[in-house]
Amino acid sequence: MNARQVIVRPVISEKSYALLAAGKYTFRVHERANKTQVRQAVEEIFGVRVTGVRTAWVQPKPKRRGWTSGHRRRWKKAVVTLHPDDSIELFEGQELG
Repeated sequence: MNARQVIVRPVISEKSYALLAAGKYTFRVHERANKTQVRQAVEEIFGVRVTGVRTAWVQPKPKRRGWTSGHRRRWKKAVVTLHPDDSIELFEGQELG
């Protein structure tokens, strides 16, 4: 699995923007990616130094459409902590909402 397959996309939410002040960036990652693969992918794609990686499964939300009920798929997210001197410009200039 190469770096572009490990990192699916950045997570853009109020919680993820609150973590930016602490140098933590949130990404949606491949289901089978482990912490080491996430660390290597972020370092390769963005050219930064990673000091920590935390992963978590986001549980599926129940959804209804009339009589039919179902749920969204679960997905894996990773919160990546960077070295204090590094940052990712991808998140810096965007506004929510």
